[in-house]
Amino acid sequence: MIIAHELSKKFGLLKAVDDLSFKVEAGEIFALLGPNGAGKTTTIKMILGMLKSDKGSILFNGKELWFGDNSYKARIGYVPENCALYENLTGREYLNFIGNLYHLPPDEIREKAGSLLQMLDLEESSGQLIREYSKGMKQKILIISALLHNPELIILDEPFSGLDANSVSIFKQIMREEAADGKAVIFCSHVLEVVERLVHRILIMKNGCKLVAGTPEEIIRQTGHVSLDRAFNLLTDAGDIEDKAREILKVIGRKPESNKDEQK
Repeated sequence: MIIAHELSKKFGLLKAVDDLSFKVEAGEIFALLGPNGAGKTTTIKMILGMLKSDKGSILFNGKELWFGDNSYKARIGYVPENCALYENLTGREYLNFIGNLYHLPPDEIREKAGSLLQMLDLEESSGQLIREYSKGMKQKILIISALLHNPELIILDEPFSGLDANSVSIFKQIMREEAADGKAVIFCSHVLEVVERLVHRILIMKNGCKLVAGTPEEIIRQTGHVSLDRAFNLLTDAGDIEDKAREILKVIGRKPESNKDEQK
């Protein structure tokens, strides 16, 4: 589905992405992980054609993507990390707007929007301006607008931010079903417990470079830890998490008790 080969991108002297290569197969949920500033969002924006790479290539279903070529974008659904919505539209107007952008027939837009709004408990508020929505309501609108046109490739950057537990469960199941249907899903999240249970393969980045790639089980086994978050801490040189937490608590005036039974 997606093959990235030796991607590089600089902003002035900062090398945001450095010779990064990876592959995402159809039918796969693929996690792109890394600490803040690792280059994840820059990589996503190059795949989306929002940024031009300085070097390297991206293939989508065997065809090389060229910056400025919009023909493939209709086959991608994207949820950005920040809630990028036109907040002077109502929820229903926004979905109509997105459906029109993708040239969906008016009847299809109306039917899909009505059903999705009802299923996600947004029907009563669909006539309100989005600026009046809660964070979770905005996030629901953002996700369903990315799926409205039934894309082949779904890119989700921190998609569960602000969602309640039930909504998170629904959207996780949607991701599984979409992958089972042959779609490819690229997923970024800092909630590693969710990543570990949800994705098929992971690429961990730091300073624009690939550190390791593989299944969650492979990465955990390589580092000798019992969970993905501990493996991630080790690979990204986070240091001793417990010691750092205790030092922070000391600074703010609390003397925490040592917990020797915490997971190693």
